[in-house]
This record gives sequence, C-alpha cells and structure tokens, in this order.
Amino acid sequence: MPSLSSVSVKICGINSASAADAVMRAGADFGGLVFFDKSPRNLMLESGASLAARMRGKLKLAALVVDADDEMLGRIAAQVKPDYFQLHGKETPSRAADILARFSIPLIKALPVAAPGDVAKANDYDMAQMFLFDAAPAEGATRPGGNAAAFDWQLMKNAAVTKPWFLAGGLTPDNVGRAIAVSGAAMVDVSSGVESAPGVKSDTAVEHFVSAARHRSAA
Repeated sequence: MPSLSSVSVKICGINSASAADAVMRAGADFGGLVFFDKSPRNLMLESGASLAARMRGKLKLAALVVDADDEMLGRIAAQVKPDYFQLHGKETPSRAADILARFSIPLIKALPVAAPGDVAKANDYDMAQMFLFDAAPAEGATRPGGNAAAFDWQLMKNAAVTKPWFLAGGLTPDNVGRAIAVSGAAMVDVSSGVESAPGVKSDTAVEHFVSAARHRSAA
C-alpha cells in the first residue's frame, strides 16, 4: 500500500513560465533557477528575475551557480532575490563562508558523491544551511550536475549529516520512491529526470515525480 511521506521536493532547472506553473501545480516545495552558461537550463538574469517573481511565495527559490564571482552573485541577489544560493561548483569552505557573509543569503552546498568518504565532506561546510548530494560527474563532463547520473544511494543510509540534505542525480518518477527508501532521504531534487528533452520540462513528469516522492510505497 502506498504511504504518504513528508519528503520535500525540489524541481531544478525551471526555465519557462509553463514549467514554473507546472511545478507549482504539482505542489513542489522548492524551485531551482540555473545561472550557469554550460547548462541547457541556463537563464539570463532578466528571465530568472521574472520567473522568480512568478513563483515567489509559492516555492522556496534556489539560484544555482557554479564558482560564480561576487559581481554575478550580487546581480542575482539584487534582481532574482533567491531564498538560497545553491553552490554547485568547487567552492571551498572559506569561499562559501565569504559568500554567506557578503550576501546574507542561506546556502545549499552541492557535493559530488562517488565513494563513502565524499559524504563526510559536508562536515567542512558548517556555514551551509542545507546540502545536496549529487553523482560525481564523469571525467571530461562539462557540467557538475544535471547529467542524469545516479550514485549508490546506500552511501547515504545512516549518513552522519546533521543538516537537511537533498538526494539528487539520476532521479525519475519511476525510481524516486526506491531512492528514498534506500537512502533515507527526506528531500529530493530532480532536473533532467522530469524533462522531455534537455532543458524542456514535462508537465506530466513533474506531476508524477512529486506524486511518487510523496506517495511512495511503504518500505
């Protein structure tokens, strides 16, 4: 029998009004806006600000950046006004602390996972409010995430992470329930797994993903 869970859902890579509306209709908790030019979901600041205004108050908004400089972060902070900066690059703990001090916007630090020790790296980022654990990119990949790749969800089971964290990487409407059961995740993040083509969100897939995460089979 399916059981209603308290899992929080984040849909990342929202890049159109129709996608934003679909995510809100589906009842997701977080929406992600990507500001990284190598991503098919990349947004110009004006578009990001417009989408943020459309979703504000209905979703918690994360601005995904990859090793962004202060000028870019300042422009995003001023125009988009996100609830979180999602640091998806190789930002060091000292850089993350500096970003938090400069902009006073809470941080989600994304960390790539390929081996058990990778999860423990979260302990170095005590300034982050939340974490996002994603599959480590393959050698030669141009993007640090959004590559439709999963990692071993067992690595998260009983992980000693003291702050809220998202499970990400290769999640789809078909596997998210199993991923939650195996990893123990209370928060999940998806982007390419709810797309009909790179950067094109599927309304149906978004709806099915949120439903599958919330009404997963009891395990």
